Amino acid sequence: MRDMILAVCGKGGVGKTTVTAVAARELCRLKSTKALVVDADPGGGLEMALSIKPNKTLNDVRKELIEEVKEGKRDERDLAVSLDYLLAEALTEVGNLAFLSIGRPEDEGCYCKVNVLLKDAIAGLAGRFDVTVIDAEAGIEQVNRRVMGEVDYVLLVSDTSTKGIRVGETIKQVADRMVKGEGAGLLINRVLDERAVDLIKASTFLEVIGWIPEDDTIRRFDEEDKSFFDLPDCPAVVSIRNAFEKVGLV
Repeated sequence: MRDMILAVCGKGGVGKTTVTAVAARELCRLKSTKALVVDADPGGGLEMALSIKPNKTLNDVRKELIEEVKEGKRDERDLAVSLDYLLAEALTEVGNLAFLSIGRPEDEGCYCKVNVLLKDAIAGLAGRFDVTVIDAEAGIEQVNRRVMGEVDYVLLVSDTSTKGIRVGETIKQVADRMVKGEGAGLLINRVLDERAVDLIKASTFLEVIGWIPEDDTIRRFDEEDKSFFDLPDCPAVVSIRNAFEKVGLV
């Protein structure tokens, strides 16, 4: 398996977090693989799906650095001195897997130096792992902000709705200009009838790399707030695993 940074993108509510949570489940079982999973959605759905409670988020790190600058404890030149330490505190380890939550930003501020340092630090952090998977914020905002410049593959997730597919197409067009990797593919979620997949293939320029059937096991784990690390093999998991194998993630 080659090193890879993969971003899971799509319209809100189409199942990105489910796909990323299954990725975490699969990667955690590959004991020899060092994996980083990033919850980049401010809603924090991934940490709930994995039953992970991080002690610190990336936004907490950002606020700490800003406070140090405001109070004169640290100037811009030596911000990086404490950055590695603070990032290490923000990582939650589960076996061979490390989890990082972006958190919910309360204010953007104008601390450009801090923001640039954090972006570079995340890229450097990902370089320490064999695989990084990012559960991206809904829509195309993160691509527009160029925070995914190091991504190798954009996994577009959509349900069978026309709107979901069109949002995926828009993300692909923006990502073509913004991210370094050239790979992108569409994974269709919550499929009730395989004929819907054929119709989508005929109506989109996106490469369809797989489809996920509607699955009661996934729904039950979601409703009962169970950790996806404990999710048994089921049709949805098998379909997602097959898609990951196709793109070289596992």
